[in-house]
Amino acid sequence: MEYHKVSESLIYTWFSTIASVLQFKVLSCALMKAIIKYLAGLAGPSGYGSKSTAEQVTRDCSSSSTFLPSSHLTAIITGATSGIGAETARVLAKRGVRIIIPARNLKKAALVKENIQKESPEADITILEIDLSSFASVKRFCTEFLSLGLPLHILINNAGKFSQNLEFSEDKIEMTFATNYLGHFLLTEMLLERMVETAAETGIEGRIVNVSSVIHNWVKRDDFSFYHMLNPRNYNGTRAYAQSKLANILHARELARQLKERKANVTINAVHPGIVKTGIIRDHKGFITESLYFVASKLLKSIAQGAATTCYVALSPKTEGMSGKYFSDCNESHSSNLANDEAEAHELCKLTRSLISRRLQQPLA
Repeated sequence: MEYHKVSESLIYTWFSTIASVLQFKVLSCALMKAIIKYLAGLAGPSGYGSKSTAEQVTRDCSSSSTFLPSSHLTAIITGATSGIGAETARVLAKRGVRIIIPARNLKKAALVKENIQKESPEADITILEIDLSSFASVKRFCTEFLSLGLPLHILINNAGKFSQNLEFSEDKIEMTFATNYLGHFLLTEMLLERMVETAAETGIEGRIVNVSSVIHNWVKRDDFSFYHMLNPRNYNGTRAYAQSKLANILHARELARQLKERKANVTINAVHPGIVKTGIIRDHKGFITESLYFVASKLLKSIAQGAATTCYVALSPKTEGMSGKYFSDCNESHSSNLANDEAEAHELCKLTRSLISRRLQQPLA
């Protein structure tokens, strides 16, 4: 996941916004409280906050409840070859969860597996090849996974791409949208029945987690056109990334509605992991001064903290029955008005399903 490029963009925006706010003295009491709460890592209703780590929330989940017996769970985690995804895989494996790593780079995946098993020798980890930007590759992965006959309790749609330049997938779709949203939509669709079956057979609630971003707030309704996102005329990398992250939330909203309608024991939620510290930010000394880096570093999370919300939503008994929600810092949070638009969510998923069905020349369930 290319978080560092998004981090730079967000940092510049945050500081320009803060400067403007301070200049015009319009910093509201609520906003000030939110900033202080974030910087101090104060716990929210869940008992966790911005400073909580993935190990902490999963340790507490394991010790406080038998709702999710992690030693009997199977999880698929995309984007698990680096960053937040790798940390999520490491921590869940440490808690006894069987891990499936879909990966484009099999060597990187093998290294992650080796490192996890050094720490947790009993960890059960399977690597399967996938290119999320390719419908055909996603279909092959799902066929291969389903042939293993394994249950599926948790699906974490974590992988992401940020491209500064316009690129197209083999399906001739803009690469960011193809990878971050369309690939995960198809992956979820093709694995959903296995998750519903697993939940019915075991009585354990299935959980799908879409990793989104606070950057979805930047997207305006006029900029959110399905067909323009497939083939943008005036490409902007940050806008494309934000659009894909908004689509991840809308997907969670609509699928949550469908699952509830069919009374399936599977939930789906979206999470904002936070903006994670990376060395590349400090490398750009020509653009970010030492003092700016010092302040920015207080706003950024470690990888362990960045993986916490995903792990919390995937394992915590406190999120039982919660579906179609948006989480940040291990607590339910507010997403944009557009992200809460049920009609927009329904239309997006309808258009997505139709597009993929045409490209694969087969109907989706």
